[in-house]
Amino acid sequence: MKKTTAAITAVGGYVPDFVLSNKVLETMVDTNDEWITTRTGIKERRILKEENAGTSFMAIKAAEDLLQKRGIDASEIDFVLVATATPDLPVASTAAYVASEIGAVNAFAYDLQAACSSFLYGMSTAASYIESGRYKKVLVIGADKMSSIIDYTDRTTCIIFGDGAGAALFEPNEEGLGLQDEYLRSDGIGRQFLKIDAGGSILPASEETVKNKQHYVYQDGKSVFKFAVSNMADVSALIMERNNLTHEDVQWLVPHQANKRIIDATANRMGVEPGKVMINIDRYGNTTSATLPLLLYDYEKQLKKGDNLIFAAFGGGFTWGSIYLKWAYNS
Repeated sequence: MKKTTAAITAVGGYVPDFVLSNKVLETMVDTNDEWITTRTGIKERRILKEENAGTSFMAIKAAEDLLQKRGIDASEIDFVLVATATPDLPVASTAAYVASEIGAVNAFAYDLQAACSSFLYGMSTAASYIESGRYKKVLVIGADKMSSIIDYTDRTTCIIFGDGAGAALFEPNEEGLGLQDEYLRSDGIGRQFLKIDAGGSILPASEETVKNKQHYVYQDGKSVFKFAVSNMADVSALIMERNNLTHEDVQWLVPHQANKRIIDATANRMGVEPGKVMINIDRYGNTTSATLPLLLYDYEKQLKKGDNLIFAAFGGGFTWGSIYLKWAYNS
């Protein structure tokens, strides 16, 4: 009996129309285009400006794009997972709302939060459900409206993040394609370096927390950079070694888009040449949970059935990991 694996059979994506360029940021905070580009690789990012529109707005758009391309009805979906650090509401599930809005009437749904590693963890979750044999079509959406939690007077964070959403459909495969291996990790030591202080159970929202701007993202850039460089590179090299892959065997590195220097360090450690590294940080910035699926969305037409992809991510918490996946279709 052939082993059932979980393969990606379709991808979709959505980014808002409004472009926040480095030139515009120069008029908002004490920074400049050269400084931002040199240190991050970012030239512009997309910002969701629609009134009363949150993360679900983009997630729905990405899901609808995927369903249309795949040519299936949403009622065929068994499970909808929304990977996000910016849910619409603190308690009500964003995924449940998204599932209902796209017409996934036969699906159960929930949110997954692991900061910038959320989609990577979501891939693992989807694979487990598929491999169990209980479900056939699992929709994983990575979406974040980071502009809703960014202080645009704080130049350490406002230059980095953007809004967007990407989606991937996982289905059973018996050709040996799909998810092959994973190595996921976390360490609570990182909690102090990348966080939002208020709004949780430790420090509930109050007039004082709002006045003190404690509902915005705080990042100790140097510490996060140090941990991200070493950990993303380490797990990516490890997943290759564990599966007897050389740099020649890897067709694509799919890295979280946090910082161009982190991406370069990971590729160098793996021995992967620049032409095999998916990049869109220059256009979107760091879209948190959406970076990995948006890369697949942007590069879909270049992917070939059987290609070896190495995914790598690092996020707050800390959370990080790498996944080895064989691409399952030609566009």
